Amino acid sequence: MILSGNHGEELLTKLWANVYNHPQNLDVIDQLCTEDFILSNSDGDIVGRDAFKEWARTFTSKIRDIKLESLDMFSGADGKRVVSRWVVTGYNQGVLGSLPDDRPIQLTGIAVWEVRDGKLAHNWVERSAYELSKRLMKPIE
Repeated sequence: MILSGNHGEELLTKLWANVYNHPQNLDVIDQLCTEDFILSNSDGDIVGRDAFKEWARTFTSKIRDIKLESLDMFSGADGKRVVSRWVVTGYNQGVLGSLPDDRPIQLTGIAVWEVRDGKLAHNWVERSAYELSKRLMKPIE
């Protein structure tokens, strides 16, 4: 099944808006992602929609007033891949194991998504976690 490139972008735009912005609605994952969805992080894979929902719940709980903005988004001609360059902002509530000091944070990243059977099926993500952790280790001035 060949999809237009815009279909994957529409799915991802809806996921970004509902999972990583307020008001948060993690149940949208059930609508937008395959049952066997995989999130590939540097520390391993999160497998299945329920596991992804729990990961998203935990991650977003560490950033007060989380906001994800997609800076660029484009799709492959066959509609099987969507790429987004994004930035997350908010206030530190213990992200990356830091002390929850309510400091403003910014985390950038690039995500490559597989679209299969009209849903998001796999996400490979790279984040600026190292750079953010260095900033969070500095004393508050």
